[in-house]
Amino acid sequence: MDTVVLFDEITTASGHRLGVATLNAEKSLNALNADMIRLLDARLSIWARDGGIAAVLLRGAGDKAFCAGGDVRALRESLLADSTQHWPNADACAFFSSEYQLDYRIHTYAKPLLVWGSGIVMGGGLGLMAGASHRIATASTRIAMPEISIGLYPDVAASWFLQRMPGKSGLFLGLTGAPLNARDAVACNLADHILPQQGWAALCAALTQQQWHDDTAANHAALSLLLSTMAAANPDAVADSRLLPVLPQVQQLMSLGSLQEVDRVLRRQAFNHDWLDAAAASYLAGNPGSAAVTWEIFQRARHLSLAQALRMELVLSLNFCAGPDLREGVRALLVDKDRQPRWSRPTLDSVDRDWIDQHFRSPWRDADHPLAALA
Repeated sequence: MDTVVLFDEITTASGHRLGVATLNAEKSLNALNADMIRLLDARLSIWARDGGIAAVLLRGAGDKAFCAGGDVRALRESLLADSTQHWPNADACAFFSSEYQLDYRIHTYAKPLLVWGSGIVMGGGLGLMAGASHRIATASTRIAMPEISIGLYPDVAASWFLQRMPGKSGLFLGLTGAPLNARDAVACNLADHILPQQGWAALCAALTQQQWHDDTAANHAALSLLLSTMAAANPDAVADSRLLPVLPQVQQLMSLGSLQEVDRVLRRQAFNHDWLDAAAASYLAGNPGSAAVTWEIFQRARHLSLAQALRMELVLSLNFCAGPDLREGVRALLVDKDRQPRWSRPTLDSVDRDWIDQHFRSPWRDADHPLAALA
């Protein structure tokens, strides 16, 4: 079997080395599984302690995707095979705990960590990219958090980073799964630079010739300057932002005060804008329960730290795994592909307060939480 993550080290002109990690599951659009998460987290830990490593680069195999998210089909199979019905599910707990620990490591990594976010970047892939210190988009970048379509919610620290997007656009993206292009990503603080789509080799060549230092702060600054220079010379035609022209409408919609009011507008109003109309259609086809929990997350997570947000998300994810909607959503979208999910709460009116609140109830005391050690 092919190695699911490839690792390499490149020696630079200054004698320092660059650590290169490649998600190597091209057929599945580099969807994250437990082995990939374990291998990547372990190697990032090693490189963090290696004084000869000046910076780390993370990319996906192939041209289509950096990472299309977590392997939710495998997760569904594990949940269906669990005859004990013990809560929380052990496999799900292990998977999400490891994934969120990796996301935290990337967000807090001391050395420069560059993500080549070309092609599809969704769900768990955005969890990897959002926390990196240097995030590259290209003309083919397509970013989304489409969890509402599979009966889940935006996780992988999205409860933290979606809060930090302009004009309440993060809440809109969480409710609708609307896609972002490269210019959208930069505007929303999900990417830092736009480079040529076929520019990986040129980037590696420039990084190899870069004069790196033993000082981490100096390396961060040098990498930012190099990427800014390369981005300014980018010859690719990159589509205009689709979000920025309608950001006032998005902000107004997300400020209506309740999900019920937002739902009413999305059901009744024609925006006469392709991107907004598609976003509304995606919301309407999604899970009302996911929408209700996502709305509640934004109320509760406003002042949470990154670690607190990830601890909350682990509880949420395990509670979603315990219910039927995640399994049904994955079935309808990715397994049977009939796109006819039968949600447990088929309308927003059928989602009651107790049902929402139970998703935030933890199976552990604070000291026993698997992510208790996150600062």
